[in-house]
Amino acid sequence: MTTVQTCLWYDSQAEEAARFYVSLLPNSRIRDITRYGAGAPMPEGTALTITFDLAERPFMALNGGPHVTFNEAHSMVVECETQDEIDRLWAALLDGGSAQQCGWLKDRYGLSWQIVPATLQSMLTDGDKAASDRMMAAMMGMVKLDSAALEAAYRGN
Repeated sequence: MTTVQTCLWYDSQAEEAARFYVSLLPNSRIRDITRYGAGAPMPEGTALTITFDLAERPFMALNGGPHVTFNEAHSMVVECETQDEIDRLWAALLDGGSAQQCGWLKDRYGLSWQIVPATLQSMLTDGDKAASDRMMAAMMGMVKLDSAALEAAYRGN
């Protein structure tokens, strides 16, 4: 069977980042770590690749050096069932990072995340354009998303 996984390129923090991410999300785990050997471009024993699952989805982290950096063209989207979950993940990922607009943040490693309510997509796609527009207008004024305020805007309250 063919599989697809995302590879995330880090300077030298891939193992630290992968361990941090799996600590945050349920059904997450480190699957395997390969390490650089003698004569490699990084010190012997440094992680080369880390394969891991986040919420049962496969990823790979690579320590490839400073040649490539993250930008907003790639982001991790986490759909949260509760505001408490949004608040918890937002606080953890923002530690050492920077807040962006509309539920986006960059973590301490430079990776962009979107921490959103699980209901966001359905509010955008259910066919009620006026309700979606109200919700979007509310979201545009937020940094960390407030699910109750988004749902109230959607309902017209």
